[in-house]
Amino acid sequence: MKLQGVKVIDLSSFLPGPHLTMMMADHGAEVIKIEQPGAGDATRSIGQSQNGHTVYFRNANRGKKSVALDLKAPAGREALLRLVEDADVLLETFRPGVARRLGIDYEAVRKVAPQIVYCSISAFGQDGPLRDQPAHDLSVLALSGALSLTGDAERGPLLPSIPAADMASSLMALSGILMALLRARQTGQGDYIDLSMHDALVSWMAHLTGSLFAHDELPVPRNERLLGGAALYGIYRTQDGRFLTLGGSEIKFAENLLTALQRPDLIGAARQPAGPAQLPVRRFLEETFASQPLAHWIEWFKGKDVCWGPVLDLREGLNHPHVWARGMRLKDGAGNDHLGVPIRFANEPARPNFDPPDLGADGPDLLRQNS
Repeated sequence: MKLQGVKVIDLSSFLPGPHLTMMMADHGAEVIKIEQPGAGDATRSIGQSQNGHTVYFRNANRGKKSVALDLKAPAGREALLRLVEDADVLLETFRPGVARRLGIDYEAVRKVAPQIVYCSISAFGQDGPLRDQPAHDLSVLALSGALSLTGDAERGPLLPSIPAADMASSLMALSGILMALLRARQTGQGDYIDLSMHDALVSWMAHLTGSLFAHDELPVPRNERLLGGAALYGIYRTQDGRFLTLGGSEIKFAENLLTALQRPDLIGAARQPAGPAQLPVRRFLEETFASQPLAHWIEWFKGKDVCWGPVLDLREGLNHPHVWARGMRLKDGAGNDHLGVPIRFANEPARPNFDPPDLGADGPDLLRQNS
């Protein structure tokens, strides 16, 4: 596997860090999860449990080893530094300044492990005016401006179902770690990565900044191509109270759809910029899709070259034949469900170990090896 022989020390909890290191474990890295004695990662007790572990913990921490260390005690700090001596990566998600107070910051760690790639994921980074403000995903979304573009004027912003700031930072951190590992293989020297959830999310806003950067004007969601202004990019209610989406505003898809619906006269309006000029198309589509139940439209769209999709509930979505065919839902020998591995290599594919670690179970062996 691609990361076989890479040793990762994981001091993170909740989602961004554990998800990152689990992806590394899926591809062969040895991931040693450092947890607080007694409690461990908070996700060990969040949500529903199955066969001894919460589903949340299992789907972000499979295939790892667990060592319980009290990092506030000298013995815990010394044990961690022994584990780090031959490690390749250390990941932490403490608030800025905490690692230094504990004596396990980058400067301390690289004295015993100059090869280490040390990554800190925090809400707002290690400097800047928001450095010390605590925040999880939702507050980062709010402060970035992204949350303001959800919902509408009457209801206000809507809670997103996917924690975009968490996952953006997880993927950005993984990219940075792999870049630094590549360089460390060439030079023998590691590096420090200051990864801010806020920075990662802001970097994802290329499609939102047009009116602001060009004219210093706030985007009006109902006029923006991907926020409701394009008739061929939106959500439509069907007769039975369910929904479908159109997800491609390219004119070829508009031509294909409107021709099939016997309204080629609306193609001209679909060619106009997103916003009021496309309202005739949107109103026609609203009336049309509301005239039949979702099952009718699922059949109707078959074979048509149009970007669209039904809005499925979570059971339907994760039980879709495509999810199973792509291996994005898996079952272990005990019948537990797992999310699959999205990074698919033709050579040396991932071989996920479905077992999540029991708290501290690997400490005695690992600490004895590194004593």
